[in-house]
Amino acid sequence: MSQQHSLPPSVPATGSATVTVFASPTSWIESDAVAQCHQVAALDGMMHVAAMPDLHPGKGAPIGAAMASSILYPFLVGSDIGCGIAVFPVKLKRAVPEKLAARVPDLDRALDPERDADDPAWAVVKDGIPAGHVEGLGTVGRGNHFVELARIGTILEPDHASRLGLGAGDLVLIVHSGSRGLGERILREHTAVHGAGPAPDPGAYLAMHDEAVRWGSLNRRLLAARVAHALGFEPAEPILDQCHNLVEIRDGIYLHRKGAAPGDGRDVLIAGTRGTPSYLVAAHAGPDAGHSVAHGAGRKMSRADALRRGRAKHTVEELRRTPMGSLVVCGDRQLLFEEAPTAYKRIEQVIADLVDHDLATPVATTIPLLTYKTPDLGSGPQRDHRDQRRKRGRP
Repeated sequence: MSQQHSLPPSVPATGSATVTVFASPTSWIESDAVAQCHQVAALDGMMHVAAMPDLHPGKGAPIGAAMASSILYPFLVGSDIGCGIAVFPVKLKRAVPEKLAARVPDLDRALDPERDADDPAWAVVKDGIPAGHVEGLGTVGRGNHFVELARIGTILEPDHASRLGLGAGDLVLIVHSGSRGLGERILREHTAVHGAGPAPDPGAYLAMHDEAVRWGSLNRRLLAARVAHALGFEPAEPILDQCHNLVEIRDGIYLHRKGAAPGDGRDVLIAGTRGTPSYLVAAHAGPDAGHSVAHGAGRKMSRADALRRGRAKHTVEELRRTPMGSLVVCGDRQLLFEEAPTAYKRIEQVIADLVDHDLATPVATTIPLLTYKTPDLGSGPQRDHRDQRRKRGRP
């Protein structure tokens, strides 16, 4: 069973690489996640592993870490290449969650270039579709992905917030999604031949990887445009859009990020849970932190534990109407329990750890009003597509 585990700021790894955990002794860091960091540090060519305060175990590699190596390892990025969070400005006179929930489109239904040729969301596609990958376009995905209408809460750095065009009470749309099946296909093709080994041709992998990163960014814009048109406001360029699953070449070294946002002077939205605030921060992380910051609150429970404990502790109604008064649109009851706020670490502690380690400065909080996870087919315009999915044999 995993347990809380604290380490000194920097500890030697098995090989020549070092592991640094940017968390306080009171922060919840699972021993299994720390063990994964050491396993990564023992890989050939690995130089440094920087673990963020949202660190938790992943499939084969830790989530919430930046990993620097002279060798490129695709499995350290994972299958959802290009996953990230974008924040868009919203111009609505009134935001009544109950009314808006009925107007949210079915974001499980992909946009088809032929069938949906007249959809106004296509206007955000300027340079074609990366890799020509049309499957899943305009869909949010599962797991911790979401689209959320929120308002700006507390302004912590007024000058910085003003430069971003944000003031207390302003509305924003937060979109968390990735490359859907494209990134999964890229990793699957690699692992089918090379397993968890390095990329034999880094250039070829990076070319496909970069297409997936561009696809993920475009998809976040498509999602925002679909919601904007459905709710009655004009789509706009994002205030920020940062990818937290990628690899980049920095100073001649491969810097892998899995669940870690770029922290080199960029603005980042660090997601809380669907029942807590999120934080917009100005990141200023240095090389010891892999030029990275946390990407969210980070899971505290596995999905199986969250499902078991959640069913004993919460009702579906409690999870659909959060303590903050926001609504969660999610027709998948199991996912509701898996994504319950109690399944995650305290976002306030994650932010405090980033501040204490001088990795980021909080600029503002965002307060959820309406969060979309999966379609609730019992109401609203999503009902129109239920029969279409059944005819196509979808669940």
